Amino acid sequence: MKRKHRRLLLVGVCLAGLGGAVALTLTAFQDNLVFFVSPSDVASKAVPGRSFRLGGLVEPGSVTKGSRDGKPVAAFEVTDGTAKVKVEYAGILPDLFREGQGVVALGAMRDGSVFVASEVLAKHDEKYMPKEVTEALKKNGQWNTGTPAPKSGG
Repeated sequence: MKRKHRRLLLVGVCLAGLGGAVALTLTAFQDNLVFFVSPSDVASKAVPGRSFRLGGLVEPGSVTKGSRDGKPVAAFEVTDGTAKVKVEYAGILPDLFREGQGVVALGAMRDGSVFVASEVLAKHDEKYMPKEVTEALKKNGQWNTGTPAPKSGG
């Protein structure tokens, strides 16, 4: 084998190794990528086919709590002022979870009508709300313009 052929073979092996590393990295990112979706997006069927974050305000009067198999279960509706999505969560809700407050739930749709949450996050003080939730509420005219701009959620 000539020196030129060995060099080409080495470059080819290096490129194949680099391509494999890039493919593995992109696959790992794909598994951890989580989209934010508003209730209006869910109503228009623009939801990903896997888990995503649903954000908005907890609809007043919609929270029901109970237990299933000895574990706490809660059901409530999340709204952005235009559409509502029913959410079911098996677990203990955060202490700051209240009706009319901002919330972000991580989970997936079941049967196309109920969002089953695996995690529920509530705002942690009077000024904080996730950026995506704030933008969705402003877009739908539900943001109180007299309220100071919220701090960034990230």
